[in-house]
Amino acid sequence: MTRFALTVEFDGRPFMGWQRQPHGASVQGAIEDALHSVTGEAATVHAAGRTDAGVHGLAMRAHVDVAKAITPFRLMEALNARLRPAPVAVLACEEVADDWHARFSCLGRAYEYRIVNRRAPLTFERGLAWQVPQPLDTGAMAEAAQVLVGRHDFTTFRSVHCQSASPVKTLARLDVRRVGDRVMVEAAARSFLHHQVRSMVGCLVLVGLARWSVERLREALVAADRAELGLNAPPDGLFFVAADY
Repeated sequence: MTRFALTVEFDGRPFMGWQRQPHGASVQGAIEDALHSVTGEAATVHAAGRTDAGVHGLAMRAHVDVAKAITPFRLMEALNARLRPAPVAVLACEEVADDWHARFSCLGRAYEYRIVNRRAPLTFERGLAWQVPQPLDTGAMAEAAQVLVGRHDFTTFRSVHCQSASPVKTLARLDVRRVGDRVMVEAAARSFLHHQVRSMVGCLVLVGLARWSVERLREALVAADRAELGLNAPPDGLFFVAADY
């Protein structure tokens, strides 16, 4: 039995999320079906994180145990051949130690949220970014973002369906930057709560629209109450970008 680490890119629009589900297509299911076609084995693919429906991945890390004798390159090529035409691709594949785990060995995860701040409708980026037509004050958003950095109880920014044992997380970084009409929000932490990034982005956009002040964001955080959430951003603009080991 050989453990392989995979780096996976995917467009989340056709999927119900990463995790295999009985009621719709998933990224995990697509890879596991392709793997069964290649090896004849019913193996489970474990990922560094579980993305929601419509959320994308630029470099999701995952691992799988395979009994069949096969090189990493051949496995990668075979998986990609069988994944077509699904918008999922294995970018890299390598052998790793038997105790290496995509989820439990991960020391940090990073997400990027993409906003297009313009009035004209999206064309190429429809489903790949959140369009906000009103002008955004990204300076105010960047200032407000620092309120959320550090160790906090993030209950306000946590989905009611979150399965994490604790709402307390340490947010290592939350940066906001603008390039033309593109606004990127970059978040990094050891781990995140369900919907945490989308909820933080939604509230930062309220600050950018001058509907919330920095102090109002701080009050929502301290309240530790989901009812205090101002806005949950749509999944379209969220990308899993990196996992550190």
